[in-house]
Amino acid sequence: MSHRGRVTGSLFIRIQFSNGDRLGPGKIALLAAIERTGSIAEAARSMRMSYRRAWLLVASTNRLFGRPVVTAATGGRTGGGAGLTPFGRRLLTRYHRLAAAAERAAGAHLRHLERWSNDRP
Repeated sequence: MSHRGRVTGSLFIRIQFSNGDRLGPGKIALLAAIERTGSIAEAARSMRMSYRRAWLLVASTNRLFGRPVVTAATGGRTGGGAGLTPFGRRLLTRYHRLAAAAERAAGAHLRHLERWSNDRP
């Protein structure tokens, strides 16, 4: 038997809300990068996405919850910057807890699927 490589099973959580809006790993990673860097532009660069794309994702996340998740101050020579609001930090924490709970709940199933995937001829 030859193996092409080992597969590591994992889940990712994408929530589709009743209004059609979605929240998933991409937006969550962007929020975490904004929290880490203090800047939407820096967060976008670290994720290799355009500033415009990052700004649109932030705006859609703010709209989704009807309250600010990210706050930003105008940049330029005097600085500026961005960060998560207290609600934004709670959102990030809650999403990570949900993802961890899903991983724990699915663990045995993932191990079986992984084993089957790695046992292919």
